[in-house]
Amino acid sequence: MHGSGQGGKIGILPPMAAHAQPDALTLTVDGHPVAVTHPDKVYFPEARLTKLDLVRYYLAIAPGALQGIRGRPLVLKRFVNGATAPAFYQKRAPTQHPDYLRTVTLTFPSGRTAEELVVDNPAGLAWVVNLGCLELHPHAVRATDLDHPDELRVDLDPGPGVSWADVLRVALEVRAFLEENGLRGWPKTSGSRGLHINVRIQPRWGFDQVRRAALALSRAVERRVPTLATSKWWKEERHGVFLDYNQNAKDRTTASAYSVRPLPDARVSTPLTWDEVLACDPADFTVFTVPDRFTRIGDPHAAMDEHPGSLDPLLELAAKDEAAGLGDAPWPPHFAKQAGEAPRVAPSKARKSAAKSTSSKPEAAAPSATGRRRSRMPLIVIANSADKDAALAGLERWKGRHPEAAALLAPDDVLVDSMRGRSSTWTRIRLNLRHVPEDQRPAPETPDPDDIPGY
Repeated sequence: MHGSGQGGKIGILPPMAAHAQPDALTLTVDGHPVAVTHPDKVYFPEARLTKLDLVRYYLAIAPGALQGIRGRPLVLKRFVNGATAPAFYQKRAPTQHPDYLRTVTLTFPSGRTAEELVVDNPAGLAWVVNLGCLELHPHAVRATDLDHPDELRVDLDPGPGVSWADVLRVALEVRAFLEENGLRGWPKTSGSRGLHINVRIQPRWGFDQVRRAALALSRAVERRVPTLATSKWWKEERHGVFLDYNQNAKDRTTASAYSVRPLPDARVSTPLTWDEVLACDPADFTVFTVPDRFTRIGDPHAAMDEHPGSLDPLLELAAKDEAAGLGDAPWPPHFAKQAGEAPRVAPSKARKSAAKSTSSKPEAAAPSATGRRRSRMPLIVIANSADKDAALAGLERWKGRHPEAAALLAPDDVLVDSMRGRSSTWTRIRLNLRHVPEDQRPAPETPDPDDIPGY
């Protein structure tokens, strides 16, 4: 094996033939030739993993990876320059693709359409990995019914400073809530700091209703453990573990089971049993360890398709929330304004706008001693960059210029936002200066760096 950065090799691989060519290697997978271009290209420098190592990893766990993507349209998230460089999203299938892959036409919320790949076999899996797809991003629908998801996705996203133990406590609340409502959750590590819980559902409801059910679930869990969980969309309002209901909106995808994540140790989003959840450590699941685990215990989620459930109880709860005055929550920014949705503006900006519109009225909020109106969430933008490391370096420079203010920041006052454009992501870093006395807050500066892609 190429990869040996952690003193191991990548599991047990299925038999395959290999034929070398200049700058390429052709594997025969289930009778299909699959070219691996630049097989020695390093994708994980610290773990010393090459592209060929990643192809072999995916072939070693192919039944598990295919369980999560088979029959589903797939967005290609391509890391063509390795795991340490920015990725880009490719919705449209490459014009030239082998006949063991098929496509299906999707319509997006914008009204645009695209032919997306559907991967059903190990050869197709190896082919997309050769394109640089470290992660696999399937839609929540099958190609046979693009309007009715068969999966509800619970994404537990911990905020800064939130412990793994708190993530697990929230996960157990989600499990209990699902079971009380006749649904079965299937947990997996996200491959980063969070946890995913997938729920197989009957394909009877459209995307809007599935998202509505997910929002009801998020709010219910927040009510059960209000100090640990939040359903608030705006980062400035969050605490603890965010239950991201918007992962169930149409056109949203998440990294599926056995996806390799772009972390230095080549960590893997790994399916678990509930008995494993409390004792697990996400760092234990990497490209080096997961194939052997798969050989020993198989896929803990192999029976997921046998347990579809009904959303009726969650939709009844959503109706009760709405009757009690809880309206729709914010949608992702690229979606059209929805009926019943509150104004799609961050609360701090809404307060500033309201303050301006009422500044001449006697009941307007009193100004501070400096004449500036107080804002409960004073946010400033520190950095914008396609390179996350460059954005974080900009944050450190800001801290160096303002050490007194930096010393007063709590972990969740640093908001690192992954902003998704049409084909790539970029990083925005904001600071919430709520813990800095108003007369000591640094004035807003031009973000450093300030290189948003496409602008």
